[in-house]
Amino acid sequence: MNVVSQAQIEQWDKSDPLGAKRLEFSLPKDVIYLDGNSLGAMPSVATEHAKHVLEQQWANDLIISWNKHKWIDLPLAVGEKIARLIGAASGQVICCDSTSINLFKVLSSAMALQKTRSVVLSLSGNFPTDLYMVEGLASVLGQDACKVKWVDEDILESALTTDVAVLMLTQVDFRSGRLLNMERLTNLAHQKGILVVWDLAHSAGALPIALDECQVDFAVGCGYKYLNGGPGAPAFLYVAKRHQKNVSQPLKGWMGHKRPFAFAGHYQPAEDINQYLCGTPNVISMSILEAALDVFADVNMHQLREKSVALSELFIALVQKEPQLNELSLASPIPAELRGSQLAFRHKHAHGICQALIKHGVIADFRAPDTLRFGFTPLYTRYQDIAKCVNILTNIISQKIYQHPEFNVQQKVT
Repeated sequence: MNVVSQAQIEQWDKSDPLGAKRLEFSLPKDVIYLDGNSLGAMPSVATEHAKHVLEQQWANDLIISWNKHKWIDLPLAVGEKIARLIGAASGQVICCDSTSINLFKVLSSAMALQKTRSVVLSLSGNFPTDLYMVEGLASVLGQDACKVKWVDEDILESALTTDVAVLMLTQVDFRSGRLLNMERLTNLAHQKGILVVWDLAHSAGALPIALDECQVDFAVGCGYKYLNGGPGAPAFLYVAKRHQKNVSQPLKGWMGHKRPFAFAGHYQPAEDINQYLCGTPNVISMSILEAALDVFADVNMHQLREKSVALSELFIALVQKEPQLNELSLASPIPAELRGSQLAFRHKHAHGICQALIKHGVIADFRAPDTLRFGFTPLYTRYQDIAKCVNILTNIISQKIYQHPEFNVQQKVT
C-alpha cells in the first residue's frame, strides 16, 4: 500500500460501509482501542440487556424465568448465533463453560473415537492452555493412551502420520496473528485418518470461517474477544453433526443428560450437541453475550474481513514510512492472506512501549517476552485511529519515553 494522506484516511472513514457500527459500542472518549483481540469493547445493548436480566428477569420473575425468559435455552440460542459466524449449520454449536474446559471435552471425544491411535499433534507455539489441557488429558488416560507431540510449523505436514489420532491447531496464532489454512490442513489430516480440533479464539468474529465446508470435526472458541461478550464470557464448542451420535465426553453433568429434569439415577447422554453441557448455564453472562452478538446480525463477514485487511495494511505502511520505527520488527506474516486481524511487532522494550501507549491513550497489549500486539476490530476501529496510533507510537519510540520507570512496572495481567 502506498502511504496515503490524511484527507484520504478521512475519506475512507466517511465511506466505510461498517462505519455506523461504531455507534453501537460504548467506547471511552479520546481512547484508541486496539486490543479487541484480547477483550472486545462493550456493545451498548449489553448495558440495557444486563439491567433487564437483573432487575426484571431475576429480581421480579425469579425462578420462573427459566421458562418465561427461556434461560434454559440460552446455550443453544447463543450457539446458533455463533454458528452463523463460523460457517456451521444448525445444531452443531453450543455455548457453555470456558474454552479450556470445552477443549478438554472435545479432545476426550476425539480420542475416544480413535481407539487404535494415541498421539495428539499440535504446534509447539500453540496457546499454552491448549497444550496444558492435552497434558492434563494424558495424565488421566495414561501415556500409552494419549501421547503429546509438538512440532514446529515447517514440519507440521510431514508429521501427519498414521499414528496421530488428533491434530489440534489454533486458526490464528495468538502472538504473531499468523493464519493457518483450515481447509488444507483439515483435508491433509483426514487423508491420514486423523480427526481435527480447531481453536477459534482469535478468529471467530474477526474473519469468515467455514467449519462445515472444511469438514472440520471439532472446534472451540471464546466469547469475550471479537464476539464482544464481556470479560469471562462463556465459550462455545462445535461438534460436526456426523459425529454426534457416536461421541461421548467425560464431564457428565446433569444438563447434558437426555432428560435432565427426570433426575434419573444413571446418566443417559443427550444424542445431540446438548450432551456437551455440564452444569447450570451462566445466565447473566450468557444473556449479555447473546445480546452482544446482535451487532453481527446484519454484518457480512467477507466485508468485515476486507476492512480488517485494509486497517492492518495501513498500519504497516505508516510504520514503514517512519524511520524512527525501524527498530520495530514485524513478527506477523507480510502477506495479508496469511494474517488474522492483528499485527505483532518485536522490540526489546515492548512492555514499556505498551505501557507508554496506554498512558497516551492507545490501548494495545504485550506478550512475553518481547511482542507488542495491535488488534483490529473492524466494527469499531476507524482508519483515523490507525493514523493517530502510529503518530503516538513514533513519538514514544523516538523520544524513548518507554524508558521512564513508570512504564516498566510489571502488572499481574499483561
